Amino acid sequence: MTEKRHLDTLLKQPKMRRREFVQYAIAAGVSAGVAAQMFDKAEAATPKKGGHYVQAITGGANTDVLDPAQTLDSYMINVSFGQLRNNLTEIAPDGQLAPELAESWEASPDAATWTFKLRKGVEFHNGKSLTAADVVASFNHHRGEDTKSAAKGLTKQVKDVKADGKDTVVFVLDAGNADWPFIVSDYHMPVCPGKDDGTIDWQSGVGTGGYKLEKFDPGVRTSVTRNPNYWKEGRAFFDSIENLFIADATARTNGVRTGSIHSMSNLDLKTAPLLARDPKVQVFPITGNKHAVFPMLTDIEPFTNVDVRLALKWAVKRGELVEKILNGQGEIGNDSPIGPANIYRATPEELPQREYDPDKAKFHLKKAGMENLSVDIHLADTAFEGALDAGQLFAQSAKAAGINLKIVREADDGYWSNIWLKKPFIGGYWGGRPTEDWIFSQIYSKGADWNESHWDNARFNELLVQGRSELDDKKRREIYVEMQRLVHDDGGTIIPMFMAYTHAASAKIGLPEKIANNWELDGHKNGERWWFNS
Repeated sequence: MTEKRHLDTLLKQPKMRRREFVQYAIAAGVSAGVAAQMFDKAEAATPKKGGHYVQAITGGANTDVLDPAQTLDSYMINVSFGQLRNNLTEIAPDGQLAPELAESWEASPDAATWTFKLRKGVEFHNGKSLTAADVVASFNHHRGEDTKSAAKGLTKQVKDVKADGKDTVVFVLDAGNADWPFIVSDYHMPVCPGKDDGTIDWQSGVGTGGYKLEKFDPGVRTSVTRNPNYWKEGRAFFDSIENLFIADATARTNGVRTGSIHSMSNLDLKTAPLLARDPKVQVFPITGNKHAVFPMLTDIEPFTNVDVRLALKWAVKRGELVEKILNGQGEIGNDSPIGPANIYRATPEELPQREYDPDKAKFHLKKAGMENLSVDIHLADTAFEGALDAGQLFAQSAKAAGINLKIVREADDGYWSNIWLKKPFIGGYWGGRPTEDWIFSQIYSKGADWNESHWDNARFNELLVQGRSELDDKKRREIYVEMQRLVHDDGGTIIPMFMAYTHAASAKIGLPEKIANNWELDGHKNGERWWFNS
């Protein structure tokens, strides 16, 4: 064993003391100063239990509810999905699918039937043991014509879900879906306690997660305490968590600087470089599939006309948005939601980049008979970082194409319940999804509850079903590339840029070596993955 490997092994010993390690290191030829730094770094990276963690999260509203089916944005994703409850599977920090409440799963040869084996010994916060009946009830909560679930578009492929004993759940799909184990990790689909009538208890906030609900004040704060019987070893380190909805980036930033809060997401990118210089704060961007969107309702004039949609797509200076809004923390979008972490993303040769071209925009406006187009776009700070500034830049670039784009400033509170899915042209963002089928099914397919542009393309919907059940990798790629072209050319959503997740945390907060990029805040699992250094 080399000396370095020997020292690394010593650092992992739970009872190793600083002075003792320094002595070993000096004997191995390492200076006392370097040895001390090695020990301090290793100690900081070792999770410790304790402390009251306060975090500021965006995307809350006074209309928030504990029903996971109605979770809309970051605040409730973090609380419900990241603290109170667990799913059958989860996306690990390395992007791979990992077991959570299910310890294993297997598919039939046609991938239309999936059997999940549940972990034994898992308890809900109220002491009730987890059974297959709870899983069945939790998934049926998203099914049926009367469901309010935003995951209805994902679960409509389920013909039947049934318990096979206490520890086995069987899903029967209407067609093969190789991505089903990924889909059940969706934040709408955590498992809640089932009731005798087949419904679930979501109202109490009881789950199997690392924290138990103490107080829920929608749009303001949520308090939780550590679940002493949490089944995950080496997770959920804080004694308690206080989740604050703070829409204003300046207020969040000041909170981190003063120490009144321990972490925040969605930094003000203009001031982030200054914040990074503060020795009491750690700033860290995480790149992934998060992207900004400007969706248009394609069933409302003038957006029913594809040439109007194309004119607006050609009227955006995408590079300018990345540079001025994101300070370079991202990449140019191409009106397709498939991001850099997706395996079937179209190459530049397969889908050439759409650049700013006011002449092409004018061409499409003329073709639509709307040379002097005037439209409103509804925006708020909570839509995405710099949304209002991005809207102003968009309006300026659109002028050269003869488009009068008027900014309507909306309130942050209630934006996702009152503006999103209701106004004909808005701003927003998506965190992306692990698979192509997932994001296409949930946001772009006909009738999907979160189809924010009301887009309906027959060829796209046909390909969606084909791609889902296609097991040949080459053919599957061809299908998803064609679908990206359809969204790019016919879809009702402008996707100008992909954005890094931006975070700041107190230097007192311990962070894992690998931080997930499927969502902000460590895949919204920071409550169970982060800790206090001391």
